[in-house]
Amino acid sequence: MFRIGPYSIDSQVILAPMAGVTDQPFRNLCRRLGAGLVVSEMVTADSRLWNSRKSTLRMNHTGEPEPRSVQIAGGDADMLAHAARLNAERGAQIIDINMGCPAKKVCNKAAGSALLKDEALVQSILTAVVSAVDIPVTLKIRTGWSTDNRNALTIARMAEDAGIQALAVHGRTRACGYKGDAEYDTIAAIRDVISIPLFANGDITTPEKAYQVLQHTGADAVMVGRGAQGNPWIFREIDHYLRHHERLDRPTKAEIKAVLLDHLDALHVFYGDVMGPRIARKHVGWYLKDQPNSVSFRAHFNQLETASEQVTALGHYFDDATTDFAAA
Repeated sequence: MFRIGPYSIDSQVILAPMAGVTDQPFRNLCRRLGAGLVVSEMVTADSRLWNSRKSTLRMNHTGEPEPRSVQIAGGDADMLAHAARLNAERGAQIIDINMGCPAKKVCNKAAGSALLKDEALVQSILTAVVSAVDIPVTLKIRTGWSTDNRNALTIARMAEDAGIQALAVHGRTRACGYKGDAEYDTIAAIRDVISIPLFANGDITTPEKAYQVLQHTGADAVMVGRGAQGNPWIFREIDHYLRHHERLDRPTKAEIKAVLLDHLDALHVFYGDVMGPRIARKHVGWYLKDQPNSVSFRAHFNQLETASEQVTALGHYFDDATTDFAAA
């Protein structure tokens, strides 16, 4: 479908990096269910903080399929370049630079989408990171800092000139956060001024929406973020729809149960006996959020402290003949 450096990506649907969501168990699951590329959770460019448990887990790529894409975030060009080199040494095959995160705790540190305000700094970061490694570097941005300052076209040209090999654009500004609807006209305009692979991101929640956005923007792929939380099947559904122009059947109750229990087991193994069950709670909440009669079950599930208790409880939930599980 498209290439990033030496890597050929054969699906037009990509998992967006999301802090606290796209950990290794979730990335592997999404790849298995049709994502052509997955991107790691954001890793701080400040390597002095990498000894924390959180950073250590985020940088664990053991057994992951190629290509392994790692997102780094920061506001200092030299620090980002150093982080890129270290991640490449640890197995990253693509480095993604975060200039799209709107979170205040990121933007207040002059990182994420806050960088879009300073085009000179953007230029220096792109040049430094591309020069630091011999693997592909990609970039994720928003359409600008605010609705009055959409400078994504300038940043896009700058990125291609600097050697960035693919660009993902979220169809909102930093000021928008996640409010309102994503707009795709800016992404379409970017398509007219760059030739590197372009990914459209923002509000991609159905196969039909993915198709419409690709048609409107001319992007090479869609990037799915929040639409995949609790719904990893969205990747195979979009991929199938784009290839065959028909809807794939939603997963059965039996498959949802099997996938969720596999995901649960992977979380328990990856995070361990204490953190595993805690991390699992939010994922189970996302899977079940729209299910009838799930509120009381989720309240009960969130009190469970061990992996075995969680597995047993979910088994009972799905096996209950009165559970009318409706695939979203």
